[in-house]
Order: sequence, then structure tokens, then C-alpha cells
Amino acid sequence: MRSISILGATGSIGASTLDLIRRDRGRWQVTALTANGNIAELARLAREFSAQVAVTADEARLPELREALAGSGIEAAAGVDALVEAAARPADLTIAAIVGCAGLAPTMAAIERGGTIGLANKEALVSAGDVMLGAVARSGATLLPVDSEHNAIFQCLAGNDSAHVRMITLTASGGPFRDWPQERLVTATPAQAVRHPNWNMGAKISVDSATMFNKGLELIEAWHLFQVGLDRLRILVHPQSIVHSMVEYRDGSTLAQLGPSDMRVPLASVLAWPERMDTPCDPLDLAAIGELSFRMPDEARFPATRLARQAAEAGGAMPAVLNAANEVAVAAFLAGQIGFTRIAAHVEDVLSRYAPPAPDCLADVVAVDAEARHRALALMEPA
Repeated sequence: MRSISILGATGSIGASTLDLIRRDRGRWQVTALTANGNIAELARLAREFSAQVAVTADEARLPELREALAGSGIEAAAGVDALVEAAARPADLTIAAIVGCAGLAPTMAAIERGGTIGLANKEALVSAGDVMLGAVARSGATLLPVDSEHNAIFQCLAGNDSAHVRMITLTASGGPFRDWPQERLVTATPAQAVRHPNWNMGAKISVDSATMFNKGLELIEAWHLFQVGLDRLRILVHPQSIVHSMVEYRDGSTLAQLGPSDMRVPLASVLAWPERMDTPCDPLDLAAIGELSFRMPDEARFPATRLARQAAEAGGAMPAVLNAANEVAVAAFLAGQIGFTRIAAHVEDVLSRYAPPAPDCLADVVAVDAEARHRALALMEPA
């Protein structure tokens, strides 16, 4: 039996992880489950999986959580410090799936403990890459990427020397607006943006897919994870979302990982690593799919990938500024405060106005993130 903690248990990644665990209950002991504010679902899952502790990020909801868990013997806790304490508890595997920079401190706590972390929070590496990788080196922690693209790269590298890599290609679905002309993008609504054609994801990541910021953040994450340099990382739009990423080697061989558009596939790779496990996903029927197509991203219509690469090239705190500004802009778009094409324009505006020094520790990253959000919000206010 292996122990597991799931940070962000009520989100899509948490739900997919627990679905796989549910199918093989005898193999897993759940240590900690955390959630933001979905108390009813958190309590239900904690009871179902006999978790040791359930934690909500919202301190004001602690009485509600305690009431929902009454008589279960499951510990209830709340607040940022409680999230960090839960992440630091011994577990064979921690799935870090708290969305955004709210997941930074808990993910760092799991890393500093020195365990194995299934990293689904891309913002952690984007905003705090150097700081986080420094902690990995000190603690001996193991990072296993959960994102389908990075998990695919991880599988294609499979112990090969990165010096032999000629190019790593991250594939992008292109999102729901991939074929829209520029003039139509201006009219895109939040309801349209969250309807991803291939994946079932939360609102924020669905908007990021529509703008291509998701792929820009993944480019920065891959730069940190695989250490091959930005010149050996590229993005291709692949509308079918069957090839999740590719690694080309210096001898001309290209290895690709293919699979259905279901996050349970990369999660199963992480849960079973270094072995394999069954999933309920249907096998690929390539004859039925019939065609796999690829094209270069259009950075005129979707400038997010250009901005992400520029932020990575600048280094230091700039990826954190990019991420924070994007989170603010996406929230404003979902609230109907700005138009779709203003998301990237607003991020570029913040990047041009704020260039803080490189962070030395997590506290520095948090400070940069807070200041970037403050400036991003201020720029939205009418003059």
C-alpha cells in the first residue's frame, strides 16, 4: 500500500486522480485532501477515501468542514498554514494540483520534505522555477510532470541523455478559437472560451488554452524541467490532441507519446511510475481518427507564446510577472470586465512596466507575484 496526498482534490486533476485510486483502493492510503472552498465535496471525498486530514484554504469555512466531518475521525483544518502542514506530511506521492500561485507554498513544502511530487501546478515552476529546482536539488525530491505535454516528454526522454536531444516539441490543441479570424476574436465571450473542443478542464485553464497562454506557460515549465535551452523547445498546433509531445534526437529519430485526450493517462503514468497501470480509457483507434495534422502557431492572433518566450529569455522574475498578470487578466475577462484580445495586450503592458530583480527565495516570489497583481489591477482602472 502506498500513501498519497492530493492538493486540490476537488478540481479536475484531483477528481481524475481519485477516480484512478477508486479503481484500485487496496493499493492506496489517502493521507491529505485539500480544496479551496468546495466543502461538501471535500468532506464527501475525505469520508469516501478515509483521509487522515481534510483542509480548506478558507479559514472562515473551518466550522462548516468540521461539521461535515463530524463523527468520521478525520482531522479538519483550514488556512494557508494548514495547507502547508498537510503538504509536508509524509506521503509516498503528493499530487500538487492547486491552481495558480496559491499552490506555491504547499508545493514547496512537499518538495522540501524530499518526497515524490506529481506536479500539475504549472504556475509553480513558471513563477518560482529557479527557487523550486534549488529546493529539489537540496532535498532530493523527485518531480514527475502531470501535464499531458510534459508527461509525454518525460516518457519520450525515458533515461536518454538530454545532450542527444535536438528538439522538444510541445503540441497545442489551439483551443476553441484556433480557426477564428482576428476580427472575430474581439467578440469572443467567456462562455465560448471555456468550451474546449478536446479537453474537460476548469475555467481558468480553458481560457489559457484559448489564448495560448497555457502553452506559453508550459514552454517555460519545460525549459525548467528538461534543461535543454529555449532554442531546443518549440510549439506546434495539433488540433486532434492525440500526439501530446515529441522529442527529436540528434540521429534524426523522433519519439512521440500518443494517447486519448484524458488526463487519467498521464496521471496513471505518475501514479504507477516507474511501472504501468490499467486505466478505463478507451484505446486509440488511429484508423477511425484517420488524420493527424500539425501547423505553426499564429503569434499575430495569439501573441501569448511570444510573450512567454520573451519572459523566459529575460529570466529572473519576469516569468512570475507574466503569470500574475495573466491570472488577473483572465479573471477580468471571465468577469466580463475586458475583452478576449485584451488579455494578452494587458499582460504585455504589465511586462513592459515592471521588471523586478530575480527572486532568491519563495518569499521573494510571493512578493513579486503580489506586486505584479497590484500593478495589473491598477492598469485596468480608468485613468
